[in-house]
Amino acid sequence: MDQYKAAAFRWVEAHLGELSDWNQVIWHYGETALREYKSAAWYVARLKQEGFAVEAGTGGMPTAFRARWTNGAGPTIAAYAEYDAVPGNCQAAATKKMPRTGLSPHAGGHTDPHSALGISALGGALAAKAVMAEQDIRGTIVLFGEPAEKLRLSKPVHAAKGYYDGLDAAISFHPTYMLPLVNTARWDTHCGAGYACIYTFECDEPEGWLSGDPDSPIPASHVAARAPGATDALMHMFALTKQTQSNMLPFTQGWSLSEAILTAGQATADNLPAQIAEIQYLWRTPTIEMAEQVARVLDNNAEVAAKAAHCRWHRTWVTKSRPGLPNHALAEATYRNIVAAGAPRWGGEAIRLAQEIQRELGVAPMEKPYLEACERTIPPGEMELQLRHDLPPAQLNSTSDDYTEFCWHCPTVRFYIARPMLKSAGKPYPAWAMNALGGLRPCIDPMIATAAKTIGATILDLMTSADLLARARDEWRERTGGGIGGGKWLAPLLPRDFRVPLDFRWPEYVTTARGEEWWIPTRQAQ
Repeated sequence: MDQYKAAAFRWVEAHLGELSDWNQVIWHYGETALREYKSAAWYVARLKQEGFAVEAGTGGMPTAFRARWTNGAGPTIAAYAEYDAVPGNCQAAATKKMPRTGLSPHAGGHTDPHSALGISALGGALAAKAVMAEQDIRGTIVLFGEPAEKLRLSKPVHAAKGYYDGLDAAISFHPTYMLPLVNTARWDTHCGAGYACIYTFECDEPEGWLSGDPDSPIPASHVAARAPGATDALMHMFALTKQTQSNMLPFTQGWSLSEAILTAGQATADNLPAQIAEIQYLWRTPTIEMAEQVARVLDNNAEVAAKAAHCRWHRTWVTKSRPGLPNHALAEATYRNIVAAGAPRWGGEAIRLAQEIQRELGVAPMEKPYLEACERTIPPGEMELQLRHDLPPAQLNSTSDDYTEFCWHCPTVRFYIARPMLKSAGKPYPAWAMNALGGLRPCIDPMIATAAKTIGATILDLMTSADLLARARDEWRERTGGGIGGGKWLAPLLPRDFRVPLDFRWPEYVTTARGEEWWIPTRQAQ
């Protein structure tokens, strides 16, 4: 290991207490997509204190940012923080199932956890910055604040609006969420396309339903037939889409479609039809062509549902993200840094907490409660063989994440470090157990340390090795057919003037006369 990486590793070790504290702040905020106000403000303030020039509210997203630190002319290397939590996963940093103090169990909580993802990226950037300043290494570090990853939203927006133009390379980190993606870097099989949109149904002319009473002074007369309304349209859409899901795409390659009801009609008196209802669909596919086919079927379903319920409909796009591209040069370099940093290790207190969770669940405490794979590294090529075991040869991309947007603008590496994961007990662990481990310091801090070291070392590699950067750049140009605008290059799928759909009924924390609470209030004990 060279002197620069050794210095970055020492910086992370010396500042791990601060990184742990910072993760606790973001983890306990637990703010969800497009509503990460406190989390984004914390990052902006912290980065300014660290000497970064920060642009807040990038791309028309109030909770996004771009932070730049420059030490003269040289490569521009990007990393990013995510900080959105997931609704319905409010868990305390405890060894039993319980929401965070004063909150509903339906409130947001970190599952992956993005809190530690972001702090790892911040720690790596600060470690590299410290070494660059001390050794006068020339170049620029860019740290993006990327909200709403669970909606696949911010990175397609940033890409469409030009924020990734001019980058020389990008580093994407995520905590392990499935095996064999543990303490390794992706090789050939990267994430696929991700689309999301909202269908709005409105019944704003109920008096036109069939034949009403033309002599009634009240448009929605009690003696007239009641229009079905927006709730009916939404339910038709929901049922029809479930019914036609097997007709959307052929039974080849993995893909998925999920839905979430946003606005479910209006609470109206008497027999008036609901005026408005909204449902969001998000689908993941290996290719853009498959994603577009799903969109066509959904549009057709919306048209039919609206007509049946005497409504009009419109679609609002939330996101469209592109499939990812490999970069073997960066994957190899990053994996070497994972090995140098060392896979996470869980000590006595982390083991004790895991055993407490097992006791709480009626599982006999294990001497070594964490998965053995979490404490081992796996070379990218070997990981690729395991990952593709159940994938058809023709499928080039699998699952979904919007880091893929970076891949089309510069060489990009995607790597994973093990989060604390419990060894199988013969039955699945409940979600709260995994979520709690992300908030317990002794359990999550080893992952932060390894990830921050890996990011810092990889930034320094790219700043100091012209050969590595050139090989990564050449490979990227080959895969895109010549770089941006090349024959195999995919342009952003969103238009440059895309307006982020901020004003929908996204889950969030609200302030009332009772104080700050989740928008679904905590139910008082009866």
